[in-house]
Amino acid sequence: MGIFFSGRELINIAIGIEKNGAVFYDSLAEATSNPTIHQAYTYLADKEREHLEIFQNMLQNVGDYQSPETLTEEYDAYLKTLVNSLLFTDDKVAREMAQKVSSDAEAIQIALGAEKDSILIYSEMQHLVRKSDCDIVNRIIEEEKSHMRQLVDLKEILSKLQ
Repeated sequence: MGIFFSGRELINIAIGIEKNGAVFYDSLAEATSNPTIHQAYTYLADKEREHLEIFQNMLQNVGDYQSPETLTEEYDAYLKTLVNSLLFTDDKVAREMAQKVSSDAEAIQIALGAEKDSILIYSEMQHLVRKSDCDIVNRIIEEEKSHMRQLVDLKEILSKLQ
């Protein structure tokens, strides 16, 4: 039997993802000279902060809830791998990655990867939180997908400018 991830643990992971995402987008907004890209990064950072607040509220209500299901060792290992493979392990790493990008196109590519990571973890999170929290997580997944579409649109805009 694997070590069990509680809803609380996964929500804490989600809080970290959103916090680090906001730092990344804020850093990118500060670094770009393109007003369209700056506006998009600022918007994405604000959305990450909204998600952070939602997860913090969920955390207050989750208590010590444990899913009635037990996890297999394989699933537990899978979840650990997902968490350990996150692009932004903390806010310092997120800021450093944003500062090291050589172009807006590279930054967008990194952001796309981070959004994919978020969607993957939140999709798994739905199986491990209370039913009442699943709808909230699903809405956040949809917003993260929307962020991906926005980033792809930005990538297209950039390619036309070059």
